[in-house]
Amino acid sequence: MRVTMIGSGYVGLVSGACFADFGHDVTCVDKDSTKIRQLNQGIMPIYEPGLDHLVARNVEAGRLRFTTDAAQAIAASDAVFIGVGTPARSSDGHADLSYVYAAAEEIADLIEGFTVIVTKSTVPVGTGDEVEAIIRARRPDAQFAVVSNPEFLREGAAIRDFQEPDRVVIGGADEPRARQIMQDLYRPLMDQETPILFTSRRTSELTKYAANAFLAMKITFINEIADLCENVDADVQEVSLGIGLDERIGKRFLQAGPGYGGSCFPKDTLALIKTAREAGAPVELIETTVRINDARKQAMAQKIVQAMGGDVQGKTIAVLGLTFKPNTDDMRDAPSLDIIPALQAEGARIRAFDPEGMHEAQRHFRNIDYAENMPEAIQGADALVILTEWDAFKSIELGKLKTMLSAPIVVDLRNMFSISEMERYGIGYFGVGRPQNSRQASDIKELQDVSC
Repeated sequence: MRVTMIGSGYVGLVSGACFADFGHDVTCVDKDSTKIRQLNQGIMPIYEPGLDHLVARNVEAGRLRFTTDAAQAIAASDAVFIGVGTPARSSDGHADLSYVYAAAEEIADLIEGFTVIVTKSTVPVGTGDEVEAIIRARRPDAQFAVVSNPEFLREGAAIRDFQEPDRVVIGGADEPRARQIMQDLYRPLMDQETPILFTSRRTSELTKYAANAFLAMKITFINEIADLCENVDADVQEVSLGIGLDERIGKRFLQAGPGYGGSCFPKDTLALIKTAREAGAPVELIETTVRINDARKQAMAQKIVQAMGGDVQGKTIAVLGLTFKPNTDDMRDAPSLDIIPALQAEGARIRAFDPEGMHEAQRHFRNIDYAENMPEAIQGADALVILTEWDAFKSIELGKLKTMLSAPIVVDLRNMFSISEMERYGIGYFGVGRPQNSRQASDIKELQDVSC
């Protein structure tokens, strides 16, 4: 199949490379000439494990190419995917669809013969209807079908999620030719018996938002249970295991932490709230989820302050992890964007390290020091705070860690270490939702005095 991907950002690039790996002929289009030039040089605009090798393999095989000129690619395509950004509007939190509609106008002018136009971007219910109307108004004679095919890619595991998905949702492929093209595109997944769900277009659009909202709610739920655990001397990790083994609940997205962030959950929950209000069916559970998650990040900053004795004025805090999750350089709505400024407002000095997010982080933070590596970030700090659960952080030698810190205080917002191990090394350890953290704030003065 001949495929054009409009937009070569996270969704478009990963999807385009994976379709090429399925054996299709794919052209990725983007208006950013710098990005296209870099891609043609083998330089990835995002960090995603394995993406550089996947792209290189398919470029070499002649199945994948990159261009700023959409005309020839679209005219020759069986399917044109819209994979542009749909960021939240600052005015009301609703999805900004201007890039989607601009892509629809461009596609309308260029398609030849029967073409399936596929919205891969996350879009509110009814967007496909508007895309169809835009194309029909500009090209009344055109033969086309507009289909919804939302992505369910997790950053850091996107290639596997595309090539071995839980399911593929396709909405609006009622026209026999459109259905056949979509089946041919996903033939490798159909052959491995991946569930392919054909729905109405509006159902498909809503499915994406409903899925992300439910996962955001699940994260927020376990974070509230974590707070309760701290107050009743229970362990949220064991609670998570105990409820997650129930197959009706499942184990995933039950890790307590500083709150959800990233490119999807924050904007998609807001967009769903806006859509639901406009439809006269408010989603109050999701509205509460958003409110609790926003408040949690500020609460985590105060948790750090209290772990350090209630005063961080003039103290240096080593922060490990800046991105919203490991295995990505994505800083969008990362908890660090709220927690670090809150600590700075309390008078703390921040020295940070992230394996992949340093360059991107520098666009967001002011007046923080960036370390070249983990030891440099930790050395001489008054406390260590873990914000992102990168595997590399597990290699910290706890005996050495105690000697490197001015005071042996660790605030682990991802529960990466065991309480007993920290206690064995005499480290004041504060996790999330664990049997009351190994040291109380009242003990911190003693720790600081011993270290001096």
